[in-house]
Amino acid sequence: MTTIDYHAKIRLLVAVRGHPFDRNAFAALFNDMPGITATFVDQPAAAHMMRPDLIDTFDALVLYDMPGLDFAAKQRAAPVPPPAGFTANFTAMLDRGIGVVALHHALAGWPAWPGYAELLGGTFLYRPGTLRGRNRPDSGYRHQVAYTAEVAAPDHPIMADIPPTFPMVDELYLAEMFEDDVIPLLRARHAFTQENFYSATAAIEGRMFSNEGWAHPEGSNLIGWAKRAGNSPLVYLQPGDDQVTYDNPVYRRLVENAIRWVASQAARDWAK
Repeated sequence: MTTIDYHAKIRLLVAVRGHPFDRNAFAALFNDMPGITATFVDQPAAAHMMRPDLIDTFDALVLYDMPGLDFAAKQRAAPVPPPAGFTANFTAMLDRGIGVVALHHALAGWPAWPGYAELLGGTFLYRPGTLRGRNRPDSGYRHQVAYTAEVAAPDHPIMADIPPTFPMVDELYLAEMFEDDVIPLLRARHAFTQENFYSATAAIEGRMFSNEGWAHPEGSNLIGWAKRAGNSPLVYLQPGDDQVTYDNPVYRRLVENAIRWVASQAARDWAK
């Protein structure tokens, strides 16, 4: 592990699109990070930039996208396979060692490629599916939840200058988290039970804010973690739904710390 270098100059590729968001407010999050230059690329073009030589152009990759879902299909949110060559290029890129920070709805990306969930450390399911050989229900969501975030790894560099607990108002997920494969960084003091969430399938079928007839087991309260993805350090932070969160000073520090850590040589050495 290493301390955070707030003077390092970092070139970011930020992949976006696939889920509605306030682009200007989100961009301001990065504009206020000294020395960090962010290049935004929308999907599907961003997918074609995720290849091994990316590490020579950028220092880190931020995923704020939700690729691999067709919301215009007859069955809304139908899984779409990655384009030809993407899985090999993406895996090879991670084997080269680029740092990755995945935020919020990126957890739902590429549902037709099971390896993507393994690389990220979990997944959000818009529809029931098979995961790790088990049938799993669709995931749950709840907007604008007021909760307390609690640091789970106070000695990790990403938690530098982050208070032990801090208030958040953001969307939470009742989703699939692979806790045994990650280093827990952040948890939410909230009951992750079906009564407190709405069905993702109901939402995409036109029944927003409904959990009628939906059954989901109690889920993890983990909302942030670090892990190895190939030879790359990867951090996932579940908060990040809207400007309320973008403007939260603790969240801003958390995202900047995550970016600076995954871009550091020490983090890459750790991942290897």
